[in-house]
Amino acid sequence: MQLIDNFNFAGKKAIVRVDFNVPLNKETGAVSDDTRIRGALPTIKKIITDGGAAILMSHMGKPKNVNPQEGDPKFSLKQIISAIEKYTKEFGVASIKFADDAANAAQAAKDLKMGEILLLQNLRYYAEEEGKPRGIEKEDPKYDEAKKAMKDSQKKFAKTLASYAEVYVNDAFGTAHRKHASTAVIADEFADDKKMFGFLINKELKAMDGVLAAKKEGFTAIMGGSKVSDKINIITNLLDRVENLIIGGGMAYTFVKAQGGKIGNSLCEEDKLDLALDIIAKAKAKGVNLLLPVDALNADKFDKDANTKETAIDQTPDGWMGLDIASKSIANFQKVIENSKTLIWNGPMGVFEFDKFAAGTTAIAKAVAAATAKGAYSLIGGGDSVAAINKNNLADKVSYVSTGGGAMLEYMEGKVLPGIAAIRGDK
Repeated sequence: MQLIDNFNFAGKKAIVRVDFNVPLNKETGAVSDDTRIRGALPTIKKIITDGGAAILMSHMGKPKNVNPQEGDPKFSLKQIISAIEKYTKEFGVASIKFADDAANAAQAAKDLKMGEILLLQNLRYYAEEEGKPRGIEKEDPKYDEAKKAMKDSQKKFAKTLASYAEVYVNDAFGTAHRKHASTAVIADEFADDKKMFGFLINKELKAMDGVLAAKKEGFTAIMGGSKVSDKINIITNLLDRVENLIIGGGMAYTFVKAQGGKIGNSLCEEDKLDLALDIIAKAKAKGVNLLLPVDALNADKFDKDANTKETAIDQTPDGWMGLDIASKSIANFQKVIENSKTLIWNGPMGVFEFDKFAAGTTAIAKAVAAATAKGAYSLIGGGDSVAAINKNNLADKVSYVSTGGGAMLEYMEGKVLPGIAAIRGDK
């Protein structure tokens, strides 16, 4: 497998799959969090400083039924160019070129000079990127035929993108679990020595492989969020690897109810009660220390200004709902986390977007940072977990913050990611 560290881009055009699906301020349209842009910079800088040219491609959001030639300003990558230039000017690229039509950018790519950067329009303007037919329902008898035709179109689209450059670099870990034209299919158009991962993906893989290879002793997984069903595969995989498993967030209430607890109006997956009991039994059989919350901060409604009341987790009053863990749970979790040697954290402990119910998640973030300061290796993934780390200015106090929530989960579950397999040859 070709390594970017060893490759010289001098005199070569490289097409780079980046993840510039960045959040925008609804009022100003400005990029509100440029973490993903900054994550791609080392790869872009390497190409330019070697003496090559970079053609960047990405998606943004989920535009529906967009005419590629007309586009949709809300999802146009043109609006983030200044946010990218803010950093690229530091290595000599003050102005980035833009191609309004990613599928018809051959001339723009041809005209691109060494030391320049070209950004292609949002790839998801094109149905061919995802390879799914639009305007036809799955129930339609003609759907299978349309899907087959779209797969052929996807290959042609990938071939077109590939024709713009001599080298392919995938540095978008957040989309590596999707078999899209730009993340997987395109790789078939390049020889093994002309396709590679960027620095960001290499860092992601190193971080995750390191965690998966960690000793069981002192290994703690922290799983939060709303649904057991979203995390069942990673929980199952981690039961063979961890010493401690902490479960919080809305998903904890499925476990509480499964054991006969009163949960009021708290979130619960009624069809997953048996699954919760099965996880508890498996954890016990494997000698895993499974920690569930023992108390909760309840609300009388789902609102940032709701009235609150602390109770035991299994004594939620009728008409109330648990929206955060409370002091005893925080203390229990902190003790385990701060004595850990390896940590993986995915998902909040409560309704983190409401300040009144953010204390549990914030406490976990600080505990993970404290453990890291004592020598633990900590891997953070998932939007709210990352947000908690960033909100508390702790990004440089943990070992690694993953850019890919869904991709990270699937990789940690042991699944083969199409975007990784296309270059590394995973089976």
